Amino acid sequence: MAISRTHICILTLFYFLFGVALLTAQERRQMEHEDFRIWNTIENTIVSNDGKWVSWEIEPGEGDPTLKLYHVGTHTDQSFHRASSAAFTHDNRFLVFKISPASDTIRELRRQKVEKEDLPGDSLAIYALSTGQLTIIPGLKGFSVPVEWSGYLVYQAEVNQMTADTSSSGSKKAKGKKKQDDPLIVRNLGSESEDTIASVKTYRIAKSADGIILHTTGVDSSFAAGVYKYTCRDKALFPLSTKSGTYEGLAITENGEQMAFLGDLDTSKARVRPHSLFYFTEAMDSAEVVAGPGASWIPKGWHISKNNSPAFSENGKYIHFGTAPPPVLQDTSLLDDEIVEVEVWHYDDPVLYTQQNVRVKDERKRTYLSVFDTDTGQFRQVENEGLRESSTDRERNSRYIVTYTLEPYAKESSWTGLRERDAYLTDLETGKKSLIAKRIEGNARLSPSFKYVYWYNAPDSSWFAYSVTDKKIRDITPSLKMLVADELNDRPMYAGDYGIAGWLDDDAGILVYDRYDLWLVDPEGIRMPHNLTNGREEGITYRYIRLDSEERSIDPEKNLLLYTFYHSDKSAGYAELKLENGRLSHLLKGQYRYDSRPVKAKEANTIVFTRESFREFPDLRITRDLFKSARKISDANPHQAGYTWGNIEVYSWDDHGKKRTGLLVKPDGFDPAKKYPMIVNFYERSTDGLHTYRHPQPHRSTINYPFYTSRGYVIFNPDVDYEIGYPGKSAYEAVVSGTEALVSEGFIDEQRIGLQGHSWGGYQVAHIITKTDMFACAESGAPVVNMISAYGGIRWGTGMSRMFQYEHTQSRLGATLWERPDLYIQNSPIFNADKINTPVLILHNDNDGAVPWYQGIEFFVAMRRLGKPAWMLYYNDEPHWPLKLQNRKDF
Repeated sequence: MAISRTHICILTLFYFLFGVALLTAQERRQMEHEDFRIWNTIENTIVSNDGKWVSWEIEPGEGDPTLKLYHVGTHTDQSFHRASSAAFTHDNRFLVFKISPASDTIRELRRQKVEKEDLPGDSLAIYALSTGQLTIIPGLKGFSVPVEWSGYLVYQAEVNQMTADTSSSGSKKAKGKKKQDDPLIVRNLGSESEDTIASVKTYRIAKSADGIILHTTGVDSSFAAGVYKYTCRDKALFPLSTKSGTYEGLAITENGEQMAFLGDLDTSKARVRPHSLFYFTEAMDSAEVVAGPGASWIPKGWHISKNNSPAFSENGKYIHFGTAPPPVLQDTSLLDDEIVEVEVWHYDDPVLYTQQNVRVKDERKRTYLSVFDTDTGQFRQVENEGLRESSTDRERNSRYIVTYTLEPYAKESSWTGLRERDAYLTDLETGKKSLIAKRIEGNARLSPSFKYVYWYNAPDSSWFAYSVTDKKIRDITPSLKMLVADELNDRPMYAGDYGIAGWLDDDAGILVYDRYDLWLVDPEGIRMPHNLTNGREEGITYRYIRLDSEERSIDPEKNLLLYTFYHSDKSAGYAELKLENGRLSHLLKGQYRYDSRPVKAKEANTIVFTRESFREFPDLRITRDLFKSARKISDANPHQAGYTWGNIEVYSWDDHGKKRTGLLVKPDGFDPAKKYPMIVNFYERSTDGLHTYRHPQPHRSTINYPFYTSRGYVIFNPDVDYEIGYPGKSAYEAVVSGTEALVSEGFIDEQRIGLQGHSWGGYQVAHIITKTDMFACAESGAPVVNMISAYGGIRWGTGMSRMFQYEHTQSRLGATLWERPDLYIQNSPIFNADKINTPVLILHNDNDGAVPWYQGIEFFVAMRRLGKPAWMLYYNDEPHWPLKLQNRKDF
């Protein structure tokens, strides 16, 4: 792919047409592309359980990370270069992390063609928080820190043994590379003593108690291969199974008292391997096979599959694992020229062949849920080829499992885009399956105490609850219809929901969201829903912040921390709701966007959060008194002060009596008496993101706002209000009327206005330039330009037909091609390409799984045939947008 002439043309086009505005602040400099390298983000923020320590990673645009450690009491911090993946020990005594070799060193060695296995590796770092002692151990492959018990650390170190071969010349060379599995090392963090277990393939650590299950491939007769249990305090290695065979899928309960795994002890060469489920408790001398080939409860011909590892319920009562029907095996006796390669597409297939093809690898590995009750020894085959999906509680403690069949509605989902299904309830104690409801359009889930199955049904704009006790379905939000449904839905489809905050303890109530408020809803449908926040009157949206990741239900006597969003000025904050008496207190508000997912210490009031604005990077802040006071603890990008930046505002204008809004970004030192070049960049609605910090980076699909404002550009991002059937016209009216309003203000150079958008935005850009010549140039990324050919196309990433998108979702035509061909023609830029006079840059990559890349080709060849100025970029083997760093930088 020749690129030099293309890049010269593009640079000439954009810089000639736009020019570069003069600096508005001489003491600060404008941003360059190279500056993206030094712009940092903050990743992986963690807080020690006692709230005394905070750690986070500083990730530069390019280069090595730095791990920061902050002491809350002394307000001091320290740095560990090239460090990442940190974890505090449960007892707050140590910070454990990984140190990697310098990326520049690795890159240079790769240039020298050094083999991957010979490159320098990672090191394990153990930092004692009380003494400051740092221990570094080289050759790290991976480590684990127990979640809820202390005193030990488990890690694997590299091993790289080679078998020497003496050739006839007498010299030695590496023959293959006979590599053992890495040893597992259990380190006592107090005494610093270590116990090494050789050649460990995989292992699992119990969550809340001392216990490890591991699979070793052994060394020799002195240490046999097999599955073992290990306890750290006793340094005891107990064999669970050392029979010859292969083992995988290790599982251990949270308390470490039960273990399970899959084993294949068959010595034949059977192509379908006969795995068995092994189970162990403390009362056993070794693990026992509780289910194997030919078990009576398994459907005839089925087998236990290795493709679904066993998983214990949190309470240890159930083991979830997978079974599968016999696979279709190819006849290995056939020669290549005897194998027929053909795809059969049948009009009555419930799933389009292309979807089947995308899923073929997953389907070959598909398993069907089975459950073993460790108390009773009962097995239940929960899923089958009719009920192929299921859901249960996250801890798998429930005796009930919801199963689904999509089959009756699978074919029509190709053009409706819906995932309608019939839902059933399986009782693990009795094995009985009961129909819950037919044609549910939504996810049916179990309540925390397993008394109800609940879901939002979009066609009814309401929430429903099925009582497990009386098997009745109740519409629990009939009086809230059109409140709990998305009020801003502008697509020809059923409106989605706003979600829920959670359930009260013992399933006593459910907290449901509308656009603004939290409503306490009775799952029995007896008591009327109660508004807990009354945010609609003041234009405030309230959302519950779950500070405890382990929380499963909400204590009705608890004080809830809420995130607040003020629609009038797009600001945010925090509030506290006392559920017991309904008292609502506002804790913090500002012209910022605040962190909607702050991090809290498990055993202290320490909360780490961020705030940001267009000018302010979201640095970390800490509060210990619920936001009465807060301290900034990070400074990730101090260099930002040396650059010209910009300011953002909501811009409003009148469009023939209709009030419209958008975001307007002006450079520093803005002078309304001057003329500025402007880029119009948009998608659908963006004004709620007024206070979002836009990180300087080589983006995959959009312009970088601070980069352009730093260089003297104005940026305009209008909100689009869509009319069903006329998405192109809707975009045109919003964008052009807003641009004209800004030009009339007097500070925009109307000869230097550009237009940019990607995907849906790319389509709208292509449509707009068929209707106006007001833009000096445009960039249209991954656009659909021919809605007729696209309608009959495939979303190759999923294999789905694209029909549903035009009839019901983002394209918003609201009709089939045969019902309203005029809409498909009217909204397709390709039919008006002869009217385009705007130079356009088209980006469309050849591995685009969302928009078929032949749409970009149709656009380009039309422009080329018509003699219109156009350039096309496609990055080889990239998806809907450039992902590789070098390609993002280039774009």
